[in-house]
Amino acid sequence: MTALGIIIAAIALLFCGYVFYGSWLAKQWGIDPQKKTPADTMKDGVDYVSAKPAVLMGHHFSSIAGAGPINGPIQAAVFGWIPVFLWCVLGGIFFGGLQDFGSLFASIRHEGKSVGEIIKDSMGKRSKKLFIVFALLVLILVIASFVNVVAGTFFTAADAAVTFGIVRNPTGNQTTAMVSLLFIVLAIVYGILTNKCGLKTLPATIIGIAGIVISVVIGLNFGFAMTRTSWIVFIGIYIAVASLVPVWILLQPRDYLSSFLLYGMMALALVGIVLSAITGSATFELPAVTGWNTSIGSMFPALFITVACGACSGFHSLIATGTTSKQLDNERNAKAIGYGSMLIESALGIISLIAVGMVSSKFLSKDPATGLLKFAGSPPAAFASGIATMFGVEASTVYKTIYALLTLAVSVFALTSLDTGTRLSRFMFGELFLKDGQKSYKDAHGIRKVLAYPLTGTALMVIIGCVLGGLSLSQIWGLFGAANQLLAGIALMAVAAWLGDAGKNNKMFIIPMVFMLAATLSQLVLTVFKKISAMAAGAKGAFHWGNWFQLCFAAAMAVLAVVLVIEGVRTFSKQGKKAR
Repeated sequence: MTALGIIIAAIALLFCGYVFYGSWLAKQWGIDPQKKTPADTMKDGVDYVSAKPAVLMGHHFSSIAGAGPINGPIQAAVFGWIPVFLWCVLGGIFFGGLQDFGSLFASIRHEGKSVGEIIKDSMGKRSKKLFIVFALLVLILVIASFVNVVAGTFFTAADAAVTFGIVRNPTGNQTTAMVSLLFIVLAIVYGILTNKCGLKTLPATIIGIAGIVISVVIGLNFGFAMTRTSWIVFIGIYIAVASLVPVWILLQPRDYLSSFLLYGMMALALVGIVLSAITGSATFELPAVTGWNTSIGSMFPALFITVACGACSGFHSLIATGTTSKQLDNERNAKAIGYGSMLIESALGIISLIAVGMVSSKFLSKDPATGLLKFAGSPPAAFASGIATMFGVEASTVYKTIYALLTLAVSVFALTSLDTGTRLSRFMFGELFLKDGQKSYKDAHGIRKVLAYPLTGTALMVIIGCVLGGLSLSQIWGLFGAANQLLAGIALMAVAAWLGDAGKNNKMFIIPMVFMLAATLSQLVLTVFKKISAMAAGAKGAFHWGNWFQLCFAAAMAVLAVVLVIEGVRTFSKQGKKAR
């Protein structure tokens, strides 16, 4: 099948899913445009800030996308395009979209509070505490994964001896770094203009887009260079500050403006796909199916873990309930923002699949030791290379410019996920130490007040995440994928339990919930056994601290998840007895 045929089929199916299934869900749950949202009833000017639908869509979409729908589908391409295509499309419609929309709706009806609070209402206080611990472990992996991705897209080998400096004739990574720094400044200016100077959204958006163009032009001529370690430290400081300041200063404007990069990137990719179909400038070479086993494992469960954000992601439920629900101005927009954003992300996952399919001979090869197909290289590089190849040969100016712009876009989205993920970890870390009735650290006393203080959780999560970000991406991503998808299963369970208590239809959650829990628990158990086996056999490098981390982390998450699942089964059992 051609790349053009793949993207047309994906868009048609995702559109039908939004129109028919998304609308059916809204009716089943009772979306009420007349009901006031937490952004109105609990407005505080810091976290609860009503946002225009377009602005909130930009924040939510940029935050949930990150680098996930690029990294995941590209690495999963070792299974062939049909398995990845089916999981992105069907998973997005019936799994990911369901979770995102349901989580957002449930949070709106819980004063914009987290999944932990939703769980407390239906499953009890102990389950809430266990979930928060579980979610914090996932957020550590989110921070670690995206710190690794961003530092990798900012740093080049030539920067190894550089401590700090602006460079002429920059490499693609140095360009990306410079534009990203200017982007932060631009977002702050946009936030001040719209929230303090009263500038309307349309003129502010025009100024913002012009600022993006200027930033890119500057970055193409003047790059910024630092060592990889320096970038990790810088990123850590940035996300800590970004998580503490009011959302209108940085989070809302940065995510809104970055969404234009994402939309532009997807539009550019679509143009490239059509162009290559007409001119034959690039050919989709990825096999339909390569086999059940690859270097990343067997198709079940590895495919469903690796694709991650392109089909279903537990991280989305944290964003929906952590920041988006606090900014939604009207329930009628929940479908477009919660469900629609997930389907657009699935479309991005398909675009990523097509991109690697254009350069599959460059990035996919057989492992000489096992004979299994493996992905070699950086997923962002494969994505940028695949799209740029549609427009020109590698030595051309067009190719280099598009490659630089796409690499920039990936890093910008990874930073948006870092911004939001760190803010979420602040909320949840503080929530862990508050007693019932206490709304903030100001209501707590003693050590609880210190631990619930916003800076405490932020600093701890950022430090741990940045230290782990120094590991290789391969050591983090597989574990992140399993933990992230397991969180999705638990979030589906939490929303289903709440809907059941509220007397609303929750049957659509059963299959997605069971499937996600089965796939991810299987992956975590496999990870534990592989690490133990490697250590028992005395394999080279088996006792590296990164392997110990993966072993302990996987075991801890599996145990926490099993306990939460048992609590969930008890809750559903009680609901069933009441129904009879």
